[in-house]
Amino acid sequence: MSVVILNIIQLVQLLSALGMIGLILIQHGKGADMGAAFGSGSSGSLFGASGGANFLSRTTAVLATVFFVATLALAYFGNLRPASTGSVLEGAAAVAPVAVDAASAAPAAAQAASGVGQIPTK
Repeated sequence: MSVVILNIIQLVQLLSALGMIGLILIQHGKGADMGAAFGSGSSGSLFGASGGANFLSRTTAVLATVFFVATLALAYFGNLRPASTGSVLEGAAAVAPVAVDAASAAPAAAQAASGVGQIPTK
Protein backbone atom coordinates (compact mmCIF):
# COMPACT_ATOMS: atom_id res chain seq x y z
CA MET A 1 0.00 0.00 0.00
CA SER A 2 1.32 3.37 -0.85
CA VAL A 3 2.35 5.74 1.90
CA VAL A 4 0.42 8.53 0.19
CA ILE A 5 -2.87 6.64 0.46
CA LEU A 6 -2.23 5.88 4.14
CA ASN A 7 -1.55 9.57 4.77
CA ILE A 8 -4.80 10.51 3.01
CA ILE A 9 -6.76 8.03 5.13
CA GLN A 10 -5.15 9.44 8.29
CA LEU A 11 -6.02 12.98 7.19
CA VAL A 12 -9.66 11.97 6.58
CA GLN A 13 -9.76 10.34 10.00
CA LEU A 14 -8.30 13.41 11.70
CA LEU A 15 -10.67 15.84 9.97
CA SER A 16 -13.72 13.71 10.74
CA ALA A 17 -12.66 13.45 14.40
CA LEU A 18 -12.22 17.21 14.69
CA GLY A 19 -15.55 17.78 12.94
CA MET A 20 -17.30 15.39 15.32
CA ILE A 21 -15.76 17.12 18.34
CA GLY A 22 -16.95 20.50 17.11
CA LEU A 23 -20.46 19.32 16.27
CA ILE A 24 -20.90 17.48 19.55
CA LEU A 25 -19.86 20.54 21.51
CA ILE A 26 -22.32 22.72 19.57
CA GLN A 27 -25.31 20.43 20.15
CA HIS A 28 -27.70 20.89 23.03
CA GLY A 29 -28.35 18.13 25.51
CA LYS A 30 -31.69 16.47 26.19
CA GLY A 31 -32.28 18.82 29.12
CA ALA A 32 -32.05 21.87 26.87
CA ASP A 33 -34.98 20.58 24.81
CA MET A 34 -37.17 20.43 27.92
CA GLY A 35 -36.47 24.10 28.59
CA ALA A 36 -37.37 25.00 25.01
CA ALA A 37 -40.71 23.23 25.36
CA PHE A 38 -41.68 25.67 28.11
CA GLY A 39 -40.71 28.73 26.07
CA SER A 40 -37.15 29.52 27.06
CA GLY A 41 -35.93 30.98 23.80
CA SER A 42 -34.42 28.21 21.66
CA SER A 43 -36.86 28.86 18.83
CA GLY A 44 -34.88 31.84 17.54
CA SER A 45 -31.92 29.72 16.46
CA LEU A 46 -30.41 29.53 13.00
CA PHE A 47 -32.14 26.26 12.01
CA GLY A 48 -35.49 26.90 13.72
CA ALA A 49 -36.93 25.19 16.78
CA SER A 50 -36.01 21.59 15.88
CA GLY A 51 -34.24 21.83 12.51
CA GLY A 52 -30.83 22.39 14.06
CA ALA A 53 -30.95 19.25 16.15
CA ASN A 54 -31.79 17.10 13.14
CA PHE A 55 -29.12 18.68 10.94
CA LEU A 56 -26.41 18.53 13.60
CA SER A 57 -27.22 14.97 14.67
CA ARG A 58 -27.30 13.71 11.08
CA THR A 59 -24.02 15.44 10.25
CA THR A 60 -22.45 13.95 13.39
CA ALA A 61 -23.67 10.50 12.36
CA VAL A 62 -22.16 10.90 8.88
CA LEU A 63 -18.82 12.04 10.35
CA ALA A 64 -18.88 9.14 12.82
CA THR A 65 -19.39 6.71 9.93
CA VAL A 66 -16.51 8.26 7.98
CA PHE A 67 -14.29 8.07 11.09
CA PHE A 68 -15.23 4.42 11.65
CA VAL A 69 -14.53 3.44 8.03
CA ALA A 70 -11.18 5.27 8.09
CA THR A 71 -10.24 3.50 11.31
CA LEU A 72 -11.10 0.10 9.83
CA ALA A 73 -9.09 0.90 6.68
CA LEU A 74 -6.05 1.92 8.72
CA ALA A 75 -6.32 -1.23 10.83
CA TYR A 76 -6.61 -3.40 7.72
CA PHE A 77 -3.66 -1.83 5.90
CA GLY A 78 -1.59 -1.77 9.07
CA ASN A 79 -1.93 -5.53 9.48
CA LEU A 80 -0.98 -6.48 5.94
CA ARG A 81 2.11 -8.64 5.92
CA PRO A 82 4.41 -9.81 3.13
CA ALA A 83 3.84 -13.27 1.61
CA SER A 84 6.67 -14.80 3.66
CA THR A 85 5.44 -15.92 7.05
CA GLY A 86 8.87 -16.95 8.29
CA SER A 87 11.17 -15.26 10.69
CA VAL A 88 12.84 -11.95 10.00
CA LEU A 89 16.20 -13.65 10.45
CA GLU A 90 15.49 -16.07 7.59
CA GLY A 91 15.48 -13.19 5.14
CA ALA A 92 18.76 -11.75 6.38
CA ALA A 93 21.74 -12.21 4.09
CA ALA A 94 24.42 -14.60 5.26
CA VAL A 95 27.58 -12.78 6.29
CA ALA A 96 30.64 -14.18 4.57
CA PRO A 97 33.73 -14.64 6.74
CA VAL A 98 36.44 -12.04 6.20
CA ALA A 99 39.50 -13.36 4.42
CA VAL A 100 42.71 -12.80 6.37
CA ASP A 101 45.96 -12.63 4.47
CA ALA A 102 49.20 -14.07 5.87
CA ALA A 103 50.91 -10.66 6.28
CA SER A 104 48.31 -9.35 8.72
CA ALA A 105 47.96 -12.69 10.54
CA ALA A 106 51.68 -12.96 11.44
CA PRO A 107 51.85 -9.99 13.90
CA ALA A 108 48.66 -11.13 15.61
CA ALA A 109 50.06 -14.64 16.03
CA ALA A 110 53.33 -13.25 17.43
CA GLN A 111 51.43 -11.14 19.99
CA ALA A 112 49.36 -14.10 21.07
CA ALA A 113 52.46 -16.26 21.47
CA SER A 114 54.32 -13.66 23.54
CA GLY A 115 51.38 -12.94 25.82
CA VAL A 116 51.15 -9.21 24.96
CA GLY A 117 47.60 -7.89 25.29
CA GLN A 118 46.41 -10.78 27.41
CA ILE A 119 44.90 -10.38 30.85
CA PRO A 120 47.26 -11.78 33.52
CA THR A 121 45.79 -14.46 35.74
CA LYS A 122 47.08 -15.16 39.24
